[in-house]
Formats: sequence, C-alpha cells, structure tokens
Amino acid sequence: MRRTNRIPLAVTILLLAALACNLPQPTPPPSEGPNAAYTAAAQTVAVALTQSAQNQVPTATNTQAGAPPPTSTNTNVPPTIAPLNTNTPFPTSTQQCDKAQFVTDVTIPDGTVVPAGSSFTKTWRIKNIGTCTWTPAYTVVYDHGNQMGGPNAQALGVTVSPGQTVDIPVNLVAPTTPNEYTGYWKLRNASGVTFTQFYANIKVQAATLFAVTSVTYTLSTWSDAGHTNCPRVVAHITTNGPGTVTFKWTRMDTPGGGATQSVNFAAAGTKNVRTDWARGSTWAGTPTWVGIIIVTPNNQNFGHISFTNACTSP
Repeated sequence: MRRTNRIPLAVTILLLAALACNLPQPTPPPSEGPNAAYTAAAQTVAVALTQSAQNQVPTATNTQAGAPPPTSTNTNVPPTIAPLNTNTPFPTSTQQCDKAQFVTDVTIPDGTVVPAGSSFTKTWRIKNIGTCTWTPAYTVVYDHGNQMGGPNAQALGVTVSPGQTVDIPVNLVAPTTPNEYTGYWKLRNASGVTFTQFYANIKVQAATLFAVTSVTYTLSTWSDAGHTNCPRVVAHITTNGPGTVTFKWTRMDTPGGGATQSVNFAAAGTKNVRTDWARGSTWAGTPTWVGIIIVTPNNQNFGHISFTNACTSP
C-alpha cells in the first residue's frame, strides 16, 4: 500500500495563503449614481492637465515676428504711471522781443558817497539782448524807490539794435538827509510795456560848510632897486572845500586891517598869499607883528606872526 506525503502539501497551501494576503487589493468601482459620469470626466481632465503641465517646455521671452502674443486669462493689470519729476523745469521761450541786460555803471557805482543836496548824473550801460530794435520812442521811466529828483520818464532818443549797448544818463539830486538811497528805473517800449529793471544807489553825506580851517605864517625877505632885505610875511590859508575866501592884512600899526582881498579855491587845500613891508632900517630891533583876518566865510581872526626885522636900507 502506497503512503501519501501530506506534509509538503500542507506547507504549499500555507505559503499560497500568505502570498494572497500581501497582494494589492483592487480599487472598488465607484458607486453608480447620477453624478458618476461627471466625476469620471473631471478626473480625466485633471489627469490630462497635469500631464500637459509636466511636459510643457519653457519658451523664450522674445517671440519671433508673426507669433501670436500670449493672452491673459482674466487678469486685470492696472497701467503703470511714471512718477512726476518735480525738478524738471517747464520749457520757456529762449527768444524775447524786448529784453535788456545791465552791463556796468558808467558813473556813480553802487555806494558812492554824495554830498547832501548835490546834483549828479547816473549813467548805466545797457545791452539789447532781445530780438527787437529799440527806437527813439522807447523811454527810461522811474519805477519805485527814491526818485532823487529824477524824471518820471525820459526819451531814449537813440536806436539800439539787438546785440548793441547804449549809455543811459539820468540827472539826479541827492536828498538832504544823510542816509543810503536807492531808486529803480525801467525801460518802456513804444506800446507802453516796461521791461528790465536797473537802479541807482548812493550814500548821502552831511553837507560840510565851506570854511577856512587854518592860517599859518612864515617870515622871509624881499629886495628891489631901492630896498634891501625888507620883511615879507607869507600866510598859508587852508580850506575844507571849494570856494572863495576874502581876507584883510592887519599889523600892529594898522590893527583894523587894510583893503579886502580874495583868493579862490577849486577844491579843499592850501593857498599862499603874501605881504611885503618896506619897514625902514630905523625900526630894526623893534617888535611888531603881521597877520590876516578872514572876512568870509569864517569872519575870523587867525592870529599873526611877530618879528623885529626891518629893511637894511634905506
């Protein structure tokens, strides 16, 4: 009787059972219902989009001519506005019909000291830098500030083409009160339009009264055919400005003075006047004196010089 080997068969069954437990279980099919078809379609589209994104190759930013531009998918991007540059000047015209430029002060520069109440002429040098010719009908007009006795308007009187210069004089009078003064003038065209301001600036000094400030004396001698070494007195008269001085010689024997004489001064300074005395030799050694009295402007006695000299002959 044949023996059946049961042990290997049992082992084989156990191994098959273990393998069956480790195999993956199949996914149960979705339940059938009214939305089942839509669910399946959505899953199919999702898988297709995912595969398309994974397989997409990046494109260059510079598209070739003729290639259609990419379209936006419902994305509203606001336009970019460049910031305003507040430092950028507005454009202005580089050409102007009536335009002038101050060049220099021909007379009376700024800050010139002028005696109170004195007359002076202020002259400006002005250049035509516009595009229009200034005609004699153009005028110089007072604008504001201290007018200093100047005219309200004064004809230019000449023709000034573009690029040319002109000297414009205006006669003025310094105020009588010491101070600093500034007056402003402008040009005015034939249509009455003013342009380009320029000014006169002075410092007024208190007026100084003309006067003789000092008189000094020196003693010398003189001679001629009938006199030898006679006394000569020279008076040195100094003034503080221009004017005429009147005076009288006076001496010990004629203290009231002689005839009135005069000397003119063009400016402040010193001038010399003299008197010759034919004092006889018999008076040698006898004290005497000679001086002058200023009649105008001071009406003042400026003393004298003393001496004992006399002629040696006769």
